[in-house]
Amino acid sequence: QVQLVESGGGLVQTGGSLRLSCAASGIIFSLAGMGWYRQAPGKQRELVASITRSGSTHYVDSVKGRFAISRDNAKNTVYLQMNSLKPEDTAVYYCNANRDDPHIRYAHWGQGTQVTVSS
Repeated sequence: QVQLVESGGGLVQTGGSLRLSCAASGIIFSLAGMGWYRQAPGKQRELVASITRSGSTHYVDSVKGRFAISRDNAKNTVYLQMNSLKPEDTAVYYCNANRDDPHIRYAHWGQGTQVTVSS
């Protein structure tokens, strides 16, 4: 059974920092691409940051220079360090694990963690 368990969300003031964690089980973590998505009320879910199994990263323009995604394959965990937070970063943040190989393909989601940035 695949599980992605997010933690680290909370309430923070503008300019503050949070570090999200996502612990994965039930998959070969080192072979999975990992991503952080967010969904604000009334908006579509968007990709915030992703990291491939080789460590290449991608960020949405609105978080470049402020957020950093990283992974620890020994701990089966992906992180999202969020600095200089803004009220517009307020959303539920979801962890995603994905793989698209010839013989195995999946996309799994965590339950989400709320991030609220007060102005």
